[in-house]
Amino acid sequence: MIESLLVANRGEIARRIIRTARRLGIRAIAVHSEADADLPFVTEADEAVCVGPANPAQSYRNVEAILAAAKSTGAQAIHPGYGFLSENADFARTVEASGLIWVGPGADAITAMGDKINARNLMAAAGVPVAPGTTDPAADLDAAVVAAAEIGYPVMVKAAAGGGGMGMGVATDEAALRTEYDKVRSFAERMFGEGSVLIERYFPRVRHVEVQILGLADGRVVALGERECSVQRRNQKLVEESPSPAVSPELRERILAAAVRAGEAVGYRNAGTVECLLDPATQEFFFLEMNTRLQVEHPVTELVYGVDLVEEQLRVAAGLAPTFDPDALAPRGHAIELRINAEDPKRFLPGPGVIRTWVESTGEGVRVDSGYVEGNTVTPFYDSLMAKLIVNGATRAEAIERARAAVAAFELAGPKNNLPFFAELLENEEFLSGDYDTAIVTRMR
Repeated sequence: MIESLLVANRGEIARRIIRTARRLGIRAIAVHSEADADLPFVTEADEAVCVGPANPAQSYRNVEAILAAAKSTGAQAIHPGYGFLSENADFARTVEASGLIWVGPGADAITAMGDKINARNLMAAAGVPVAPGTTDPAADLDAAVVAAAEIGYPVMVKAAAGGGGMGMGVATDEAALRTEYDKVRSFAERMFGEGSVLIERYFPRVRHVEVQILGLADGRVVALGERECSVQRRNQKLVEESPSPAVSPELRERILAAAVRAGEAVGYRNAGTVECLLDPATQEFFFLEMNTRLQVEHPVTELVYGVDLVEEQLRVAAGLAPTFDPDALAPRGHAIELRINAEDPKRFLPGPGVIRTWVESTGEGVRVDSGYVEGNTVTPFYDSLMAKLIVNGATRAEAIERARAAVAAFELAGPKNNLPFFAELLENEEFLSGDYDTAIVTRMR
């Protein structure tokens, strides 16, 4: 097993990785910005190194500073968490070229899945269903207009290099397409340094379902069930649950098999997620993208399958067998994750500030993965996620009851927060029925 691990991330995910590392007797090394010096992940690590000022480009995305920290501390491996450099193929190659172990998929797999058009084409060749769309970038607006006419409106206009719900727009006709194309292209050039645009069929009523895969050290790819991720605002997830209430046993068999084929098509190793769109009316599903990293919502899979995905990542990276029998994977119960963000519960606009009160929920079936404690400051420099409130129960109904109690018991004052939204959602008839889609938050507002 790896003996020393540098965590190239911050907040709740850094704290989460450090917790598993220390349980396994691995020396945990944190890197942090000047703005994060007082956060729990820094104080809980065995060693911590400041890698720069608050600006992520000068700290958490500063490859030279992170590698220098790994060298100075004698780190054997680097875990990138999610976000920042986690899906940067050049960083993965540089880590390995420096003689360090990269806790993630190979750089070639990251590259293959990093471009949405290339990923679509690879998946189609592997027999994974893809939504009608372009097989090459829409080179200009005229090409986008022709493609949209062939696909049929409405269409989704997507940045080929985008991710995390960013760089997307919906066009219901040619006039809207002309506006969205320019908007998405300029956003993609500004944010990703790559302006390629993909045109794809848009489904007005759709569910977002994803499959957790794990590429093992022996070359096999296994699927650890699906997660429902349809409660979103601005195409970004707020709530995830497993198993999905929309997925029948027959559909589950098909979607998990497709996810395994997706991983096998790129020789996938380590943890990853195959994201799909599900048409609830027809039970058709389509490949959306593959996230070549650990997902924010991985805890719901951990609770349903009884595994520690960070430990499994470390074992794969070290060339070791998993802790579980890949041929005997069996889910148990139901789990729900609520992302507690520093944002107002109505318009979901960021609301950073000093945390005056922070009392986490406890009780049977309740888990909290947090990045902050009372007295910390949520700054405007990073993502607004403060904690993940995860509950599990024998049934979905029991999990929802525990989620209601946990939301009511969580005491948080200072920054704006979305706990009131979750209290509302957990009483919403559409959500309670399990028959909801990605527009549920819009309908609630």
